[in-house]
Amino acid sequence: MKKTALVIMAAGIGSRYGKGIKQLAKVGPCGEIIMEYSIYDALSAGFDKVIFIIRRDIEEEFRSTIGDRIAKHVDVSYAYQELSDLPEGYSLPEGRVKPWGTAQAVLSASKHIDCPFIVINADDFYGADGFKRIHEYLVKEQQASDGRLDLCMAGFVLGNTLSDNGTVARGICSVDQKTGELISVTETYEIGRRDGGIFGRDKNGNEVRLSEDTRVSMNMWGLPESLLSVIRDEFPLFLDRLDPSDIKSEFLLPNVIDSLVKEKRARVRVLETEGKWYGVTYAEDRQYVEEAIRRMTEQGIYKERLFD
Repeated sequence: MKKTALVIMAAGIGSRYGKGIKQLAKVGPCGEIIMEYSIYDALSAGFDKVIFIIRRDIEEEFRSTIGDRIAKHVDVSYAYQELSDLPEGYSLPEGRVKPWGTAQAVLSASKHIDCPFIVINADDFYGADGFKRIHEYLVKEQQASDGRLDLCMAGFVLGNTLSDNGTVARGICSVDQKTGELISVTETYEIGRRDGGIFGRDKNGNEVRLSEDTRVSMNMWGLPESLLSVIRDEFPLFLDRLDPSDIKSEFLLPNVIDSLVKEKRARVRVLETEGKWYGVTYAEDRQYVEEAIRRMTEQGIYKERLFD
């Protein structure tokens, strides 16, 4: 069977979580962190290796908390997302401290990726279904007679991905109901429930009302290795468009994919999942996640100790 890799983006600063590294918050009955459940589900689905994308300043704590232990069960590699990792001829803008975003994060791991791969956030609990669906899709021999890249994503229900403790950002998806393919994905911010509905803001700050059953991207993508060269070509174009005074805009994977779809350079199959998302976006989310995982452990969905 075709080899596949799990790529985990764990380099986020986690500013909304408060003190501590939110990716390493312990939520399981035996001190497991969220990404251990993702790794467990991914390995159960058939993924062969794990690639962690981290910052160098958290490497020691990361390895001691999870990396060294996981390495006893699966092939593990590390990639480092760094602000200074720019294309030749480009320099870091003065005052820039914000990471370059998820597309640059994936690009930083390119030397470790030699097969189709799934990319996820470290601090999101996705559930087993998404991993199974994406793995099944990646190992198929996809037809690309028209030259377009063949991608897939897990499409979650918006109402299953909100936090009770604050607003979140989501990629709002428009899906062709006949083909199941992605038409567009629009980054939408400050999404939360109020006044009997769900509201958010677009990139210009305008308020938008959203449907409970809208499909959203949770940065759970199934991607071919060939996409890496496309991201590498797109990064300089992003930097060229950047206003010199803009020190916060990010090179985001959903934006790259959205452009490829609109330019008919890629097709993205939306693999619908009704799975419930859990995440530690805010410190107050932690107890809720702990309770949810405790229930799933009691139901036998997960072992009490994931990796003995």
